[in-house]
Amino acid sequence: MNSTLQTNINQLTELLPTLATFDPQVTKAAKALSTALLSNHKLLACGNGGSAADASHLTTEFVCRFNKDRRPYPAISLATHGGDITAIGNDYSFEDLFSRQVQAFDQPGDVLMVFTSTGNSENVRRALVAAKKFGLISIAMLGRTGGKCLGLADIEFIIKHDVTARIQEAHKLLLHTICELVEIDLAAAAK
Repeated sequence: MNSTLQTNINQLTELLPTLATFDPQVTKAAKALSTALLSNHKLLACGNGGSAADASHLTTEFVCRFNKDRRPYPAISLATHGGDITAIGNDYSFEDLFSRQVQAFDQPGDVLMVFTSTGNSENVRRALVAAKKFGLISIAMLGRTGGKCLGLADIEFIIKHDVTARIQEAHKLLLHTICELVEIDLAAAAK
């Protein structure tokens, strides 16, 4: 059968095994996030469009829970505050949307996790620059070649694929794996 669904399944089937190469980054990202949250720091996350939804999904996993019932941890999606977004976009620029919020909410030792399927989102690039300037640990979920965001984060995941949907699906698996590992650490610390 040569259908769109079968094409998508075939693409994802080819892509998924390549994600195993990210095991060191997954471990490092989970440890950085666990350390931050257990040290009374917070998670900030951002992205545009579907990547904004991924950022919100990530923060929800910590404010609510992933698999285990546990206390909530501070996590903020920078793409969900309508007043902040529209004011910054109007008074400054869309390119400053996330960096301005990083500056507002940052505390050295916090973690910033960004999502961009192209790696070329200027507002995400500026958020990574601000994270470095203000002492945040940064994790970047990138796509294609990494684009303008390549090399700006402390920990990078680059999904080398040309289809945005496949990149986002890979980001989601990595996001869930990181959440699972962090939750193990959070549960262990609560004992």
